[in-house]
Amino acid sequence: MILEVAILYIKPGLYPEFEIDFKKAGQYIRSIPGYRHHSLQKCLENVNKYILLVEWDKLEDHTVGFRQSDVYVHWKELLHHYYDPFPVVEHFKEIEL
Repeated sequence: MILEVAILYIKPGLYPEFEIDFKKAGQYIRSIPGYRHHSLQKCLENVNKYILLVEWDKLEDHTVGFRQSDVYVHWKELLHHYYDPFPVVEHFKEIEL
């Protein structure tokens, strides 16, 4: 399993609309093979800051399967105009201890 992590900074005053549109956008990411689960967490200290966590079967499910899909266009249209700055997305793999 791969964990996608993105810190999202939303333009001031737009977080209520962002949350509504993010709920709508969930249908697009859920439709991708290899998608497992996602969650959006809101920062308590900064109302314009969120963390997005997405679980994928493998890295390519996100980087190719989602990002190169037709549904990604709809995801971008709904969400990308909210970000400032544009988020850095990183991927993590659990280390067995």
